[in-house]
Amino acid sequence: MKTYPLKSITVEEATEKQFGLVDAITQVFEGKDILTRGDLGVVPGYNQPITTHKVEKVLARFFDAEAAMLIRGAGTMAIRLALHAALPRNATLLVHEAPVYPTTQVTLDMLGIKTVVANFNDVKELQKVLENETIDGALVQLTRQKPDDSYDSQAVIECIKTFAPNRPIITDDNYAIMKISKIGCEQGANLSCFSTFKVLGPEGVGCIVGDQKYIDILRKENYSGGLQVQGFEALDVLRGMVYAPVALALSAKVTDEVCTRLNEGEIPGIKKAFIANAQSKVILVTFNKPIAQKVLEQAEKLGSAPNPVGAESKYEIVPMFYRVSGTFRAAIPNVETNTIRINPMRAGADTIIRILKQAMEV
Repeated sequence: MKTYPLKSITVEEATEKQFGLVDAITQVFEGKDILTRGDLGVVPGYNQPITTHKVEKVLARFFDAEAAMLIRGAGTMAIRLALHAALPRNATLLVHEAPVYPTTQVTLDMLGIKTVVANFNDVKELQKVLENETIDGALVQLTRQKPDDSYDSQAVIECIKTFAPNRPIITDDNYAIMKISKIGCEQGANLSCFSTFKVLGPEGVGCIVGDQKYIDILRKENYSGGLQVQGFEALDVLRGMVYAPVALALSAKVTDEVCTRLNEGEIPGIKKAFIANAQSKVILVTFNKPIAQKVLEQAEKLGSAPNPVGAESKYEIVPMFYRVSGTFRAAIPNVETNTIRINPMRAGADTIIRILKQAMEV
């Protein structure tokens, strides 16, 4: 198995992102406001809490976008609303030739969206599809959908813009936000969508960043009080995002160290370790024998998390030892019998190596 993980930003680059976000906060908020829990309700003139309005201005400024909108329903709803705002009914959507993320497939079914597939790993093939098919828009997932994915999302976006001009491009930035140098809208897409829970923010809050015209449509439709993200939640989005880039860069650094040590033979019985985006950036550990399930059971007893909460949410501190993702299982038959994934979360390499070694010895 050869994998092509996304290039993570360094700790130094992550530090600059932290500083940049704090700078954007100071340009929108007065100092005293950031030390509150924000306001509530549908304030006249805003139809949302003023605090939420200001947080959205911060996010638009930070990502150099026209607008940003916080919505209820996490990343799933962010993608759903973005597709709804940007595409006509019964639209034809360009997607990568790979298993569609399950919650996104539900959205496509709900909206009656038909798909045209192209291999994003081959820009020439993508160009050929664009020249021969009529599409209403495109969806580009920044993280990998199958083990051998290697595409450069910016190159894919540029190709679509060249051969299908004026067609909206929506990116699924989940599991990539604050880990790579640019999100989708910074690469030229029209709308970027992600869950704030994956960047140490509150549960159930999603974010859409990008073109004003599409976000204006959603503001008009999402006018009721119950749909508004309240001020305290919006501030929690900012607080989480300030700390997320450095925390995620440290996790990526640990991922590299663990993978190197395993491939150098530190633990007998391991055939190979790979780094992959599945969906988060993780270590895929393949054993010589079909012991994956046993290792997962023992690793939990030794202190590892047995399942994700939000995939790097604020609750996930200990390393997670878990089965390989659904999209990878769909791509590789029976991979779950001899392979597991490990996400370091906030743990160091020594902790992960210790738990894995002890779990294999039982």
